[in-house]
Amino acid sequence: MKIAIVGGGAAGLMAAAAIIETNPEAEIFLIDKNEGLGKKVIISGGGRCNVTTGIQDVKTVLTKYPRGGKFLNSAMHKFPPKEAYEWFESHGVPLKIEKDLRVFPISNDGHDIVRIFEELFRRSRVVLLMRTQVVGLEKHGDGFKLKLKGSDDLAIDKVILTTGGQAYRQTGSTGDGYALAASLGHTITELAPSLSALLTQETWTAEISGLSFPNVKTSAGQFQASGPMLFTHKGVSGPAVFAFSSLVAFEKFDNQNPLEITIDLFPDKTAAELTRFIESFKRSNPKKSWLNILSQVVPKSLAEIVCRHLGLSAKNAGDVNKQDLAASVDWFKKMTIHVVSRSAGDEFVTAGGVNLKEVDPSTMQSKICSGLYFAGEILDIDGFTGGFNLQASWAAGRLAGASAAA
Repeated sequence: MKIAIVGGGAAGLMAAAAIIETNPEAEIFLIDKNEGLGKKVIISGGGRCNVTTGIQDVKTVLTKYPRGGKFLNSAMHKFPPKEAYEWFESHGVPLKIEKDLRVFPISNDGHDIVRIFEELFRRSRVVLLMRTQVVGLEKHGDGFKLKLKGSDDLAIDKVILTTGGQAYRQTGSTGDGYALAASLGHTITELAPSLSALLTQETWTAEISGLSFPNVKTSAGQFQASGPMLFTHKGVSGPAVFAFSSLVAFEKFDNQNPLEITIDLFPDKTAAELTRFIESFKRSNPKKSWLNILSQVVPKSLAEIVCRHLGLSAKNAGDVNKQDLAASVDWFKKMTIHVVSRSAGDEFVTAGGVNLKEVDPSTMQSKICSGLYFAGEILDIDGFTGGFNLQASWAAGRLAGASAAA
């Protein structure tokens, strides 16, 4: 049996590993445009590779996917985070679970994860066709013909498409797989960047660029996300913002029609609790400037912005009335920003992809074209930050490989 895997990212690597385990006699052709395997795997998590999540309850894990969670149910139960963790450790890479439940190699080096597969492939019947682009895919009888740029056609029994989305285009994820899937009858949903930083109309964020909060709550209409947040030169970033951007991936906004977002900088405190907290400083220090009082609550750089916006920069604590205090608390609890765009090139994953209705979730095989399988970001599946996207790729890739090799 000859099986071609198009795309050497996380899903493709794990699909090949699963084929080796399921059917050692199968001939595997792993095709990728890059010079090396797992380019996006290596750079994930800032180069440390956020391998998976430390959350072990599969039901909880599946809630971390704005799109595709239900579809992943079978694949995730067959290869949950716990088993993924054990698989990598059993192949010689010790892992660690950090406080935020993200999982990394103890070495903090994504290359170690990819080396597992490189060594596995060297010992197995895997033909690596690197720097090779698939420009056409045709069904031929019970098998397929792959048209390779600058090379002879390749006759194959089964094909697994794991070409990724169109995020991190410098790694080769340029959306080529969508055209291949469409050529065999599949439909591609609307595509959008997900997990990106957000740029705002407000320019004052540049004054506090680098300032972070460990836990905020972002909201706009029915969309809500929580977690750490970072102010940037042009807007906001960090896990809470990435999660929020995922939820609003298909919302349209620009300078003329910005998306208004409310941010609660202190979600663990009610407005009344925060008011009492600030009042205690106010009563004890009536002659201090209001700026100094608010600097007890947030860094001075942000307190200066709040005072300026509320016209309280010149006031002492004793001169601040109830309305001024309420406005200050309101600013912290309902900080409003207007998002005009996403940070170009920073999207970590693509929202949208091959329509999940056309793929069998129990095997990852196409319902339209027998012998064609999918896994990874090419599918209409995307998760929040925290190892969920790689975990989805490991799980779906493993199921696709095992199914194709059976």
